Order: sequence, then structure tokens, then C-alpha cells
Amino acid sequence: MGLKSIRIEEYDYLLNEDRIAKYPLSQRDDSKLLIYKNKSITKSTFSSISELLNKEQTIVYNNTKVIQARLKFKKITGASIEIFLLNPIEPSDYQFSFSSANQCVWNCVIGNIKRWKGEILVQQIPTLNAELEAKMLSRSSDGAFVEFNWKSTNSNTITFADIVAACGQVPIPPYLNREPVIADKQTYQTVYAKPEGSVAAPTAGLHFTPSVINKIKEIGCSFTEVTLHVGAGTFKPVKSDTIGEHEMHTERIYITKDALKTIIRTLGSIVAVGTTSMRTLESLYWLGVKIIEGENNLANLHVNQWDAYQLNDNYSAKQSLEAILNYIEEEGTDYLMASTQMIIVPGYNFRIVDTLITNFHQPRSTLLLLVAAFIGDDWKKVYEYAIQNGFRFLSYGDSSILFKSK
Repeated sequence: MGLKSIRIEEYDYLLNEDRIAKYPLSQRDDSKLLIYKNKSITKSTFSSISELLNKEQTIVYNNTKVIQARLKFKKITGASIEIFLLNPIEPSDYQFSFSSANQCVWNCVIGNIKRWKGEILVQQIPTLNAELEAKMLSRSSDGAFVEFNWKSTNSNTITFADIVAACGQVPIPPYLNREPVIADKQTYQTVYAKPEGSVAAPTAGLHFTPSVINKIKEIGCSFTEVTLHVGAGTFKPVKSDTIGEHEMHTERIYITKDALKTIIRTLGSIVAVGTTSMRTLESLYWLGVKIIEGENNLANLHVNQWDAYQLNDNYSAKQSLEAILNYIEEEGTDYLMASTQMIIVPGYNFRIVDTLITNFHQPRSTLLLLVAAFIGDDWKKVYEYAIQNGFRFLSYGDSSILFKSK
């Protein structure tokens, strides 16, 4: 396959340290906004983004909520062990895991793992009058499976969500090169975040404020939400020379029947807030194709990394999404749960998304490849313009709105 031979060095640019936003602006919607439309580039501020939209459009955002995924333990010897929560194993459902009252198992990345010889790690949580224990069950491809047990000295029920909120730290991106501060608990979270599960924020949404949302609603735009719990793999660098050698991470997605209906009704005018919303929406097309083509394992619907370049693509977006809708209704539920490992690279034919709101991404990253797939080689002009005009980069940086060329 030709696309697998794309060389990552072709998607590189010079990003100086002083262009990386270490902290957010005091007002979310004060960020700069780069506008790419009809192959021309201009700039504005995010607070004025409603002026670029129209009533026919549907804004699709990722409502996932960042958890305080960094749990730090100290051994009797004084050695520090950091357990970074990735995804739940038992129970495997995020909601059920966070609701657990005394035990759960997670797949974790372990910092200083060589110093953890298998003993049970213990942490006291005075604010909950509780004690948390961590036991390594086995190594995994990403890190380790860790069993957590906790108990309280009083009779109150304490959930794992309570535990994480009480002693976890905000998992700000490693490229910020700083420790989290108290303010990150609020600023590294979208104003519309709901279900807990992400270890990285869907950062394009960080610029939205209630005021901006109201302005967009006033012009008649629809808002609808999807859920993709962002994994640590979003920061995984592409170390291979060609993209075909890079393994994408898997993330869980969730969408309601009502959201699907809204998207179907407004196809041709879909605005994705962020790359996670983009990957969710485009993955939906391929999930629908699998249903139409008679996928046998519907209970565990999944988009593999290169499915989008191998499956039958002769179906319209409407046909594909209606197949999902019919499947949901036949199952007697009002939502779809699935997973995706999809990679979007230059050469991909977008089926659902027409406009993308996104921040500025790291050089040589799969996120930059996605942007390049959406606007072509003009990504170089966009990033050069951003650098020359003082835009701030990465998670806490400025924003852009990219209109797909007709």
C-alpha cells in the first residue's frame, strides 16, 4: 500500500521551545484563531468564531473528562513509583470501574518500574480517611496490570472516582516539562466535560466558553456530542521512518442515537472540534460499512488501523450512518459503543467532516498527518503563518479553524 510508505520526515517543522504554551491564557476564548478557508489564511480571536459559522452547521465536540491519572506512591526505601492510569480492565467499563467501591484493575504505565519488585504499595488518603493499596498483577504490552484495593476507617462508601480525585494528579502533557499546578484541574478540562475516562484533554475544546457556545447557538448552529476517551498514546511519537511501521493506539468511542440522527440530518455541514472528534466521526463511517458488509463480531465493533484504506468505500455517508442507526434500534438501545485504532494520513478521503477546529500539533506526529490529510500540502503554509504571527502551540496553545477545500 502506497500510503504506508509515507515518510514522517516530510511532516516535520522547526518548533522552538518558546512557541510552546506552558500555561493557558487567563481567559479561554482570548486565544488567537487562525482561519484557513478557500486556500487563504487570516487570523482573528476565538471569541469571534461564531462569525465564521452558519445555521446549517452542526458542531460536534468530544465530551470526555480528564481524570487525575497520575498516582504517586513511595516505598519504605524512599523510592518513588508513579502509576499512570491508562484504561480499566476489571471492570472494563469506565463508568463501572469508577463506581467500584473497594477494588478494580487497570492497565497502567509505571514510572520507575525497575524499583517495584512486586510488593504491595500503600498510600494513606487523610481527606477520605482511607488507605489505598496497589498490587502489580502482571506486565502488559503498555506497562502493567495493577489491582487497586481500598478501605475506609469510617462506614462511608468510597468509589475509585473518589480515590482518583483525592490523590491523583492532572496528567498534563509531558512536553510541557513542568509539574501540574492546582489551576490545571480546571484549565486542562473543557467546560462541557462529562464522562470520566481521558488521560489527555481534547484540547481543541479548551477554547470554548459558555459565552462562545451561546453565540454559536444564537445563529442557529446545532451542537451534538460524542465520547472518545483519549489515551496516552496520543502523545506516542512516530519513531519509525515510514508511517506504515507506526502502531496506533486503540481508544473507546460512544455515541447516542440522537447524536447520530443530528449528524445524518446535517451531513455536508459537520464541524469537528478537535482531532478526537474527527477520528470518532470518520471511524463511524467505517463501522457502518462493517455493519452493511455483515461484520460478524458486532458486540465488539472495532476499526483497525488501516481499515479505511482497505474496506469497500462505495457507500454514502448517509447509508453508513443509517446502518449504525438501524443496528442500534434492532439492539433495543439508544447508543453505540465501539473502539477505533484508525489512522488518518494524507490520501484519506473524508466522509463525514467538512470543517475542523484544532490546535497546532507537534512535528512528526500522527495529529499533524491528520491535518495534512484534511488540507493537503497547505499545512506547511498554515504552520509557517502561525509561527511568523506569534501563535502559541500545542495543548494550551492557540486555535485554528480549517475549512475543507470544495
